[in-house]
Amino acid sequence: MKRPLAFSHDFLAEVLDDQSVALDATMGNGNDTVFLAKRSQKVYAFDIQEKALKKTSHRLVEQGLDNAELILDGHENLDQYVAEPLRAAMFNLGYLPSADKAIMTKPQTTIQAIQKVLERLEVGGRLAIMVYPGHAGGDVEKDSVLEFVSHLEQKLVTVMLYQAINQINNPPLLIMLEKHSSISFSDEILL
Repeated sequence: MKRPLAFSHDFLAEVLDDQSVALDATMGNGNDTVFLAKRSQKVYAFDIQEKALKKTSHRLVEQGLDNAELILDGHENLDQYVAEPLRAAMFNLGYLPSADKAIMTKPQTTIQAIQKVLERLEVGGRLAIMVYPGHAGGDVEKDSVLEFVSHLEQKLVTVMLYQAINQINNPPLLIMLEKHSSISFSDEILL
């Protein structure tokens, strides 16, 4: 059985090709940025920590990849950097491993970023959100994100959940979205 993170990669790989533009909303250690860069024409990657940019830049150089734009800013500001349509996007919520655990994603800015991603996704484009509820504040963010995505109009977006239900210690879960129609959050798109 696949772990949620591996499943998220498979889910996005199905729609990516050498013409794709992708987004890593939380670059962290750079693993997802590298995954997307290997399968896309261009990747935008965001993080608020300089340490994340340095690690990601190093990983990209190691892999010989030069098609990622690393942005030191919060993912909620992605509209200031990304103009073209996105084929795929991913979030890894929580904090940067081996860094200050007080610096983490927050429900409000995460939902703002999800809205902006959904508006920019191509029809048929996909979004994968890895949620880690096992840290302080992680359960609040999980509940907020699940509440938001569960109320998206099904004609516009399909939302699926992949998670272990018999595991201890609050295992991670994967939220997968596929866009079916144009979306504008100025319109009524919630149930």
